[in-house]
Amino acid sequence: MNAERPRVVGDRETLASARPGARLESIDFSGADLTSVGRQGLMWIDRCSFARADLRQATLGGWYFRFCDLTGANLRGASLRDAHFSACDLTGADLRGADLAGATFGSVGVGKGAKETRLDGVLVDPGVDLSEV
Repeated sequence: MNAERPRVVGDRETLASARPGARLESIDFSGADLTSVGRQGLMWIDRCSFARADLRQATLGGWYFRFCDLTGANLRGASLRDAHFSACDLTGADLRGADLAGATFGSVGVGKGAKETRLDGVLVDPGVDLSEV
């Protein structure tokens, strides 16, 4: 039996109303129109799904994403300044034009049990090397 907590469906208002320093857990934003949402500052995003979400021009700087699904997410022109992605899946995400200054893409755990952030097929601007971000 799966003991995972039920997922809550999130929308633009869920993110817009979150206070700085808030922790959002197990919320499903899959396919949501989240263009231009967010704010610069500390936010904890844990086990949320943004698969195929439209996050163009969103401000997500300083946010900590952990175990999040961002497969196919559109992050074109988003501010990801100082954002942290740990054990997230960004397969096929579009990061063209995104501000990646200070962003990190890391893992959770150590050794054989470590879960890496996946960046397969991520679209970035020419000359951007995510291994150096």
